[in-house]
Amino acid sequence: MIRTVGVTTDHELIQNFSLDQLQDNLFEWYWVDISNPSIDEQNLLRDFFQFHPLAIEDCLHDLQRPKLDNYDRHTFFVLHTYNEKTMEAEELDVFVGGNFVVTFHYEEMHELDEALDRLIHSTKSWKRGAMHALYQIIDKVVDHYFPIIYKIEDYLNIVEDDMSRHHDQFSMNRVFEIRSDLLHLRRTINPMRDLLYRMLASSRLNFSQEERTYFEDIYDHLIKLSEMIDSNRDLTADIRDSHMSMNASRMNRIMMTLTIVSTVFIPLTFVAGVYGMNFTNMPELNWSLGYYGVLLFMFMIAGGMLTWFTYKGWFKLFKNQ
Repeated sequence: MIRTVGVTTDHELIQNFSLDQLQDNLFEWYWVDISNPSIDEQNLLRDFFQFHPLAIEDCLHDLQRPKLDNYDRHTFFVLHTYNEKTMEAEELDVFVGGNFVVTFHYEEMHELDEALDRLIHSTKSWKRGAMHALYQIIDKVVDHYFPIIYKIEDYLNIVEDDMSRHHDQFSMNRVFEIRSDLLHLRRTINPMRDLLYRMLASSRLNFSQEERTYFEDIYDHLIKLSEMIDSNRDLTADIRDSHMSMNASRMNRIMMTLTIVSTVFIPLTFVAGVYGMNFTNMPELNWSLGYYGVLLFMFMIAGGMLTWFTYKGWFKLFKNQ
């Protein structure tokens, strides 16, 4: 599918015109969006627009890293949008010349719809030319990163607040999934940040001071996003460490319980084992109060050991855990 919008030399905005009209030099600048292209629409990059073969090759192959390539007639950009449902990056290719912007992508992208809508409904925007259209596209791509990270951040804050009251394996599995999602986001946002840095440092793009200010604002947003990702990854690491610490504490509590029970019953088992032997010459076997005496002795051993544990603070330590 192809969408077109352009500004004529008479400063009139026109939408959905045919590509043949571009050959009449009627437009001061124009934007052509090629979405989910057919084979014939893919061939337009080579036959109609005559873009550089290497740039076309990058468009048609698998996901490329965000980058900027300068050619004689145009500058080629690879941008990454992010699909919140699949949590995967999607490629957006942009060709920018002195009076044109051509976008090429295989997936539906709401970012482009919003950028196009903003251009159409703002006279100041579409009068500023192709470079401002590029700004609108990149700005919308970057703006759509924020809700994804804010959603992750809110969930992690809830998990962190509930760690002491509500602790389940499902939450921890979700935290580990989020940690993986943050890694994917970092692999997208950091290269985008480097791309904006290259744009601002490039002498080929020839920004005006006003245009540079707009792109510097996007660069600042990407720095903020990168810092948010690092902060959230640190938070997931803290939650993971807290989870491991709580598991270790629970295991220590179980082991302490087993240790106390075992320690108390070991001497009792010894006494019971001694008097369970079937030797004939065992004086205590003929004692009428022998059974009660041994039980009393065993209770004294257990009570003495529990008293000793209390004196040493074992039960206080067990309570604190």
